[in-house]
Amino acid sequence: MKRQLSITNLFFIFIPLVIGVAGCSKGVSVNSDDLEGRNYGTEKVVVVVIDGPRYEDTWGMEQQPNVPKMAHELLPQGTFFSNFQNNRRTVTVPGHTAIATGNYQGISNDGSELPDKASFLQRYLKETSKPSSKASIVTSKIKLNVLAETNDPEWKGRFTPHTNNGENGKDRADTQTYKEVIKTLQANQPDVMLVQFKGPDSYGHANDWEGYINSIRETDSLVFELWNYLQQDSFYKDKTALLVTNDHGRHSTGHRDGFVSHGDWCKGCKHISLLALGPDFAKGSIIADEYEQIDIAPTVGVLLGIPVPAYDGGKLIMPLLEPEDQRTALFKSSALHEPFAGFPPLSAPQKQDNP
Repeated sequence: MKRQLSITNLFFIFIPLVIGVAGCSKGVSVNSDDLEGRNYGTEKVVVVVIDGPRYEDTWGMEQQPNVPKMAHELLPQGTFFSNFQNNRRTVTVPGHTAIATGNYQGISNDGSELPDKASFLQRYLKETSKPSSKASIVTSKIKLNVLAETNDPEWKGRFTPHTNNGENGKDRADTQTYKEVIKTLQANQPDVMLVQFKGPDSYGHANDWEGYINSIRETDSLVFELWNYLQQDSFYKDKTALLVTNDHGRHSTGHRDGFVSHGDWCKGCKHISLLALGPDFAKGSIIADEYEQIDIAPTVGVLLGIPVPAYDGGKLIMPLLEPEDQRTALFKSSALHEPFAGFPPLSAPQKQDNP
């Protein structure tokens, strides 16, 4: 059933109008009046974060051989953002914090600190008064359990989502995390979920090129399987948005130790991706306007009809929210943009020592 959006749901995300130029703009921000009366079919949201693949090894390759399921089977069903960015710390915990809270924070990457702001999962539980099982965080890396809490005294210890992070006090394989995701969907039927797969980041740090590429392909298949599950389960079918993104990339080829590490502001670390599928999104559309991690949380808020603040210049991802007759698809899936020059070959590069 479609839900009509009202201004009361948007009082936290009043943003001045900024006109963007297609293909090179900073993104299109809007006054909340522009969304008054908009009907959304989205009732549930799943955000999947694939940890640490480079754009040049995924969507940026000609024919996208490492993400064939997403690029050639899922993109025709959704919208892809080819200029999505992490514009702050390009490491795991800060990247996930930006996605979950909409706030860039210099948070420790070892899991010893909590986010300063509440996540969209906590905000959903507060606004709906639903039990914690209706918002869930399932991750391969155990340190991401910090995403369930916040330092904000107004929120700390309240509206805490269900968590399933790692296994037996350690990180776990992505295939096992996927099994836990399906178990959670079946047992709890959460309305909002944040999922993390660690494979590309772990194999990259291990300086294992073959493992890195294989893990990218594995997570591509897991996302495909997850979408198919959501479309076969009557609780989620045709009313769930799936957003697939990254926390960070890796050093560009030729920069420092290449795919092994990440953490600075090089193009390879900052340039990530976003694929969005769901009842309210255009199909087979590629958007080249720039958007960034902190735009996800307020956009999820609009889709679910809950107030989520926009911080640090964050904005709404308007191609996912505007009425269909106002959407501006720059390309179609059959004309995926040309890859950047200088991509690495699929054969293994020369091994490098870990930093």
